[in-house]
Amino acid sequence: MNMPSEVRPKIPKPFKLVKYFSLTSLIVILVFTIVFSIIIYQRAKKTLLTNSQEYVRLLAENLNHQVFVQFTALMYYKFGKVQLRDKVQYETLDRVVRNTIHSFPINQVNIYDRYGDIIRYSTDPSLVGKSGLGGKYYIQAMKGETVSKFISKGGFWEFIWANKGERKLKTYVPYRAEKLLSWKMGPVLGVFEITQDLSEDYKGLWRSQIRWLGITITLMGLLFFTLRLIVKRADQIIEKRAIERRKLEEQLHQAERLASLGEMVAAISHEIRNPLGIIHSTAELLKKKGAQSDQGMKLAEVIVQEANRLNGILTEFLDFARPQMPKLTSCKMESVIEKNLEFLKPEIEKHHIGISRKYSRDGGEVLADPHLLYRAFLNIFLNAIQAMPNGGTLSVEIDHQDKKGEGVMVKVTDTGTGISEEHIKRIFNPFFTTKQRGSGLGLSIVKNIVESHNGSVEIRSKPGLGTSVIISIPRG
Repeated sequence: MNMPSEVRPKIPKPFKLVKYFSLTSLIVILVFTIVFSIIIYQRAKKTLLTNSQEYVRLLAENLNHQVFVQFTALMYYKFGKVQLRDKVQYETLDRVVRNTIHSFPINQVNIYDRYGDIIRYSTDPSLVGKSGLGGKYYIQAMKGETVSKFISKGGFWEFIWANKGERKLKTYVPYRAEKLLSWKMGPVLGVFEITQDLSEDYKGLWRSQIRWLGITITLMGLLFFTLRLIVKRADQIIEKRAIERRKLEEQLHQAERLASLGEMVAAISHEIRNPLGIIHSTAELLKKKGAQSDQGMKLAEVIVQEANRLNGILTEFLDFARPQMPKLTSCKMESVIEKNLEFLKPEIEKHHIGISRKYSRDGGEVLADPHLLYRAFLNIFLNAIQAMPNGGTLSVEIDHQDKKGEGVMVKVTDTGTGISEEHIKRIFNPFFTTKQRGSGLGLSIVKNIVESHNGSVEIRSKPGLGTSVIISIPRG
């Protein structure tokens, strides 16, 4: 039962939707999450700066009032002028400023002279007397404007390094004289430079953003894996349908080829059968009347035998071309098998083959055509016997339940030469055979008979280890 190899065309792999969707989705989700986090961080930072500026303005109004009432007005009243070089006046101003900003998150307060960009007072004494530090912000404040500048590492990487370094907000507020019993402010007497340390606020903001980013990435990850499972399932369905479509196309092409082949075989068989019948009849007549010699008798016998063999082949051709519809009746699979084994007993004994039986208790009763099943199993047993020319064991197993539990399973196993994997793919092809004599239609006819009963046939084999033919027939 060995057969030549066949090179099958490679089937292109289906489009891997999961692979491309997963990679694209992951990149899009990560980019979207990071960009969205940066946007939210920038807006939160802007809100923080706005709130801090408003906070400083309110503090500056209170500081302006306290310095003017408790220091400037008092010094003019006591000394007739303000002179910060005087230790008493400087300490008085320092006490007023520190009492005012006490318990507020103010890092530093500087007071600039109105006659130049010079620091006349500072909570950091080392800065007193220095000039040029206010710059354009000092000039704008002297014009009556309140301006701020933010000091940080800045740039794109600020979001990453927000938990490190210092973040300061310097606000320049004009220091004005106050008019008693009036809400109107007087002329600008100098400039307050109030420095807020926003480092802790930024760290808190950064930690909140990191937590939000972590939660968002987690949710996005869950969404991503959910979508991945959905798309993977869709990809499996698409691939399964593609395989089913290819199988249906192959079955359709095979059916079309077999239909054309059947018509041709049927026509040729009919044309051959008529003259073959005449040859057979003439040879039989010669045998009955007696030939002129023993050699003539032998030749007549050979003609009869070959005519019978050729008629058998033509019968197979016609059975393949025009398969019979089964006439269903209740029958036991055990009876069909035993009838085959009894008929083939001479051949089995001739090749020294042992028989092993394993039948279910109920005998495997089915609704089928016993005559067609007999012909199908006859082909299977003949193939098994031919695969064991030097003897072996032929095992027959009948199970009252197949794999699906809907029918009867029959398993025929031989210990013959076996079939290679590439040959099994062609085993049911019409006219495919490696035997020197034979039509190559035996297993094709078996397949047609089994499928006409809505059953299935499967062949398992390994070279040198024998072959198993498994047939399932529905109960009815």
